[in-house]
Amino acid sequence: MPARPLDKPTRTDVENLRREIEEHNYRYYVLDQPTVADAEYDKMLRRLEEIEATWPEFRSPDSPTQRIGAAPAEGFRVVTRKFPMLSIENAMDEAEFRAWRERLIRAVGKAGETDFVAEPKMDGVAVEVRYEDGRLVEGSTRGDGINGEDVTANVRTIRAIPLRLIAPDKGLKPPKSLSVRGEVYMSIADFERINEKQMKAGDKIYANPRNTAAGSLKQIDPRVTAIRPLRFYAYGLATFAGTGLTSQWNMLEALKSWGFPVNPLSRRLDTPEEVVEFYNVLSETRAKLPYEIDGMVVKVNDIDVQAEAGMRSRSPRWAVAWKFAPQEARTKVLGIEVTVGRTGALTPLARLEPVRVGGVTISNATLHNADEIERKDVRVGDWVWVRRAGDVIPEIVGPITELRKGSLPKFKMPTTCPVCGTKAERLEGEAVTRCPNFACPVQVRGRLIHFASRSAMDIEGLGPSLVDQLVTSGLVETPADLYRLTLNDLVNLERMAEKSGQNVINAIQRSKKTTLARLIYALGIRNVGETVAEVLAEHFDSVEAFMDASEDDLSSIYGLGPIIAREIRAWTSVAANRKLVSDLVKAGVTVSSAPRATSNELAGKTFVFTGTLTKFTREAAEAEVKKRGGKIAGSVSKNTTYVVAGEKAGSKLEKAQKLGVDVIDEDAFLRMIKS
Repeated sequence: MPARPLDKPTRTDVENLRREIEEHNYRYYVLDQPTVADAEYDKMLRRLEEIEATWPEFRSPDSPTQRIGAAPAEGFRVVTRKFPMLSIENAMDEAEFRAWRERLIRAVGKAGETDFVAEPKMDGVAVEVRYEDGRLVEGSTRGDGINGEDVTANVRTIRAIPLRLIAPDKGLKPPKSLSVRGEVYMSIADFERINEKQMKAGDKIYANPRNTAAGSLKQIDPRVTAIRPLRFYAYGLATFAGTGLTSQWNMLEALKSWGFPVNPLSRRLDTPEEVVEFYNVLSETRAKLPYEIDGMVVKVNDIDVQAEAGMRSRSPRWAVAWKFAPQEARTKVLGIEVTVGRTGALTPLARLEPVRVGGVTISNATLHNADEIERKDVRVGDWVWVRRAGDVIPEIVGPITELRKGSLPKFKMPTTCPVCGTKAERLEGEAVTRCPNFACPVQVRGRLIHFASRSAMDIEGLGPSLVDQLVTSGLVETPADLYRLTLNDLVNLERMAEKSGQNVINAIQRSKKTTLARLIYALGIRNVGETVAEVLAEHFDSVEAFMDASEDDLSSIYGLGPIIAREIRAWTSVAANRKLVSDLVKAGVTVSSAPRATSNELAGKTFVFTGTLTKFTREAAEAEVKKRGGKIAGSVSKNTTYVVAGEKAGSKLEKAQKLGVDVIDEDAFLRMIKS
């Protein structure tokens, strides 16, 4: 018998049905108190889908039916935030947690002796969801903190995230504009069900719930995301402005009243002792939870104290992530191989009998260097304990010597490079053995891959397989050779059509216009990561000035220090490296200047801050100098113009007095910048 045709409802009927469905979503995901069976809920949702299909005028972008996913997108738009999503400082044990609190008290005084909010640290994917007039308008991944990827269509498919905010009858109403931050995750049971289906279908098995959640959230086709059982817990706001909230705890309560799920294990705690006690409880019960957590986040409860404590460059001072002790498992060492990195480092790698640790299957673990192997005495054939250091990096804790059978031979580092045969060397004071052959094929390949990576020169299409062919064919030996490639060079390679070859040539040409920070990072200098490269780019006007800088010049730059300065100067002193940079410039690589100061009141003056400031945070004081064209140094030298000495100034003050550098206090510095 054919189904009876629907009677056309009124708009009020449709809105009432939507509200009823949203109420059930709220009861299920936020209150964990469902009042209808799944079958009844599904019946209501199907009725709404039928109504919207029959009468398109009732469709709405914030309807519960929109959670089924839209058509595939071509890619993810970049979302740039006004308020960055910062990472959180880690504490690995109780001593480090208490040290964090002591630093907090030093920063804000007695106000730091405050209460706390503690929340389980979900092992998921951080996202931000933005609402305007109570309607979901944007969802984005964390990305680099400032720039994330627009995953709005995918976020809409997650039923735990409200499409429309609730305006409670009592309590705070949500502000007109609201950006909520939280964690998208997948439960262990749902993850295991997905893998069971994958196995039955003969498809790839996923590694762990976190990676599966991340991959599901970043599907180009939102319809794929819609069938993945993703969940969400809200934990914060981009800004408290306009909310009327005064504490972290009140904020969590408000989020629940507005329709967001908040982890029910969150606690408000009065003292550090209560924090320690709750940490121990969470640590003991984590294995019984339906989702994976890797620690506990502790936040200052009072929002005014949070504001006073302020931020570092990458993390807030008012929060700390107290990580759990890493989980361990037992397995067997099947072999030890030595790999060669792009800097020539020879690294022993243990091949392990695959074992699950902390939700991830581990089959390899680094042994770091010869000293580490000697210290731990790991041998091929040993049974060993393996853990994920920080719940991330596989690490061998040590052998179980009572299970060692017979006299297994000790492992010895090779005396020659396992790739090119060059005699390996270990410099005095270094733990790492290196291949000194700059032309070693593995090093050449590694340098090229690093040079082309997204954070460096960002040459799209220049992946490992193409780099292998370019090196093997002799077309490329140094990064500068990339800029001499022609389309004819590429189309003669395997699996390289004319169109894809032209795309690579275009990407190489586009990379010629870059920033100084990207270029410095791309050069692959040891210990010079993205952050150090940014610091160097702020200090130097050109790549030539950077290459000619002395070790003293480099070590005086705030944020570097003598070890990195020595590494950089050692690199820039090598003739082959200087030729590489010269060849890059000749090939047309140009760098844009770093942003300039808004005035030149302090141009030519270098400041060093020491001791505790009371009227500024250290970062705020340094920003005032940079804004006026001055420079910041991390150590005192004859080139220092002023040392600003706060309370409890130490060795930097003594050195300034010894060198005759002008020393001023915080009040004098304040008068200087105000004038």
